[in-house]
Amino acid sequence: MPMTLVLDGVSKKVGAATHIDDVHLNLERGSLNVLLGATLAGKTSLMRLMAGLDAPTSGRILVDGQDVTGWPVQRRSVAMVYQQFINYPSLDVYENIASPLRVARLPKAEIDARVREAAKLLKLEPYLDRKPLNLSGGQQQRTAIARALVKRADLVLLDEPLANLDYKLREELREELPRVFAASGAVFVYATTEPSEALLLGGNTATLFQGRVTQFGPTPQVYRRPDDLITARVFSDPPLNTMTVRKSGGSAILSTGAEINATGPLASVADGEYTIGFRAHHLTLEPTGPDGISIPAIVSVSEITGSESYVHLDASEHRLVALIPGVRRLEPKSPVTVHIDPRHLFLFNMAGRLAVTDPAQKAA
Repeated sequence: MPMTLVLDGVSKKVGAATHIDDVHLNLERGSLNVLLGATLAGKTSLMRLMAGLDAPTSGRILVDGQDVTGWPVQRRSVAMVYQQFINYPSLDVYENIASPLRVARLPKAEIDARVREAAKLLKLEPYLDRKPLNLSGGQQQRTAIARALVKRADLVLLDEPLANLDYKLREELREELPRVFAASGAVFVYATTEPSEALLLGGNTATLFQGRVTQFGPTPQVYRRPDDLITARVFSDPPLNTMTVRKSGGSAILSTGAEINATGPLASVADGEYTIGFRAHHLTLEPTGPDGISIPAIVSVSEITGSESYVHLDASEHRLVALIPGVRRLEPKSPVTVHIDPRHLFLFNMAGRLAVTDPAQKAA
């Protein structure tokens, strides 16, 4: 029977502050589970509860149906990798990876087999006789990950393990880690602040906000169909663009004052006031068709990042961000009209819940 990790109504309070608030999660063996949220959203606090480093104030933690809530970390089959790569500087890569197995007093032959298996998986075989100071940052972090994997723990926790690496190394490891996770068969929990990293890793994603899990499910589904406005904001970088809209019959008025046709998700909801959300890459400088929404704006600043341009816009009292393909040099204070296909809109009621899922709505 596959190992499962269940968090059943888990909360953690420290004094008057609530760090984790009534979390329910069910994580299965062989699964990759991303905790996505801003700094201080509760990702590390939740991992510490999973590991047994902290005890919840209320709720239960179950492994294969057994309540392990009060068990210390020493009684659990868990391994952790942190943002700072922690290796023993006096030991070579081989001994760094082997260190938890030597502590466990495993036979020499088994230690050697496990170390070489982990080194092969993480492409460390050419570096086994090197000391950590003679490795690149990416190789050092691979060593730390190998040391976690070699324990063959049921639960592997990775707390922003790539945050301190340069861009090229991050991209390289992001591509490799899903393969490594799939080969291991453990329950993996991976914390990140970056929506793009969650999308690259795939698996499942739990979005966190102020200690609460706002949504949990397959990563593409959470990204494309957020249940609420908070989840959509957590899973958007650049920040989600939002404005209010009042629908009346076949038309609607944006909070910028512009009148639009009630198409897309607006077509199937009752008259009233809603919040619309749309991601930066769905704003374009070209019209999107007869039902497209056009928003007059003033350029605040544009940033060219190579193949893309971030354009910050003022539209009435709203600050919008558009991510435009190519190099677009737009002068500050110049007028511009941006457009969005209404099928790309998220529509939320005034309580912040998703108001409708339009069958014709495109993947966001």
